[in-house]
Amino acid sequence: MARPTEAASQPQPTDPNKQVAEMFGRITPCYDLLNRVLSLGSDIYWRRRLVRSVSLRPRGRLLDLAAGTLDVSRAVSRTYPSSGVVSVDLSRAMLLKGKTKVDLDRVQPACGNAVSIPLLDASVDCVTIAFGIRNISPRSEAYAEIHRVLAPGGKLCILEFGAVRPGLWGRIYTRYLHSILPRIGALVTGDSGAYSYLAATIASFPRADALGRELTEAGFVQVGYTPMSAGIVWLHTARKQG
Repeated sequence: MARPTEAASQPQPTDPNKQVAEMFGRITPCYDLLNRVLSLGSDIYWRRRLVRSVSLRPRGRLLDLAAGTLDVSRAVSRTYPSSGVVSVDLSRAMLLKGKTKVDLDRVQPACGNAVSIPLLDASVDCVTIAFGIRNISPRSEAYAEIHRVLAPGGKLCILEFGAVRPGLWGRIYTRYLHSILPRIGALVTGDSGAYSYLAATIASFPRADALGRELTEAGFVQVGYTPMSAGIVWLHTARKQG
């Protein structure tokens, strides 16, 4: 058995979720601007499609997970003005910036982790995640938590980048991800690692059908996925058995 002094000297395991929160905290001031620039404005359309897929009853409740600077939360609260939104994100800096965009009587930001959601069982009618699921580790625990907090029949809507595909378009996209995107990100934010991380997570992310199987294995039903912008982004939907 190790002596107390020896145990204390051992390196502690790194929490990947904490690292992600710290990274996004560093790039918060430029985050919204870079979303517009790097997507050539397409992120507005992608999020609009996500909000259209939401299912909320009057006076319902939605959880916006990995909510970032609350763009999705704002759009949902405007589209469903009688409903409430709980916006959960690891990064306090992101949430603080997003607070200036929303009506805090209808949108409640909360700092929290997708693998330990600070909500009661069956307490929300819909969950949205925009460009956040690939940053959550492990995804299986996040799926279990989402399934727990969804009411029976509740809907999950995930917006996420697609896996890089073969062919000419795939080569162009790969070059953009690994060469151009990190350089622009580093130039604007001064953080050379953040947008290299973004490129790496997109390149390693599962294909839409594989993500669909993950959701099915997690107990969701009516699992579907729709490509946008030639498969750069996919909209995944699923429901909790009702």
